[in-house]
Amino acid sequence: MQATMMMLMLGIATMADPQEDRAAIQQVLDDQAAAWNKGDLPGFMKGYLESDDLTFYSGNAKTKGWKATLERYQKKYQGTGKEMGKLKFEELSIEMLGDDHALVRGRFRLELKGETPTGIFTLILRKTKAGWRIIHDHTSG
Repeated sequence: MQATMMMLMLGIATMADPQEDRAAIQQVLDDQAAAWNKGDLPGFMKGYLESDDLTFYSGNAKTKGWKATLERYQKKYQGTGKEMGKLKFEELSIEMLGDDHALVRGRFRLELKGETPTGIFTLILRKTKAGWRIIHDHTSG
């Protein structure tokens, strides 16, 4: 750790550690599920890149941008008579696409009153100064 800090201070490039990156990406998804399960939509949205470049596909619907994605979630899961339920990510596969991009595939399970929607998702994440963030989300459902 000290050697890495010294190399960064001296401007010497260091190689990314794929295991650390995978763990950080897993943490993004764990944090999203935990926030969702508390009803904390802003906390869930921290996993996404807050940018107009964010793309979100769900079924045949496409949403572009962080704000539009937040509004889509609010409309679908928050408000009178709506519930967020309990979210679980399963069968995750994390593939590094270089030092600053990753592909994640998996399944989701959303437990709601009277139904449990499930589906698959594909995410592309980018490593930013703030950490790993989702830049593309394609979810069945």
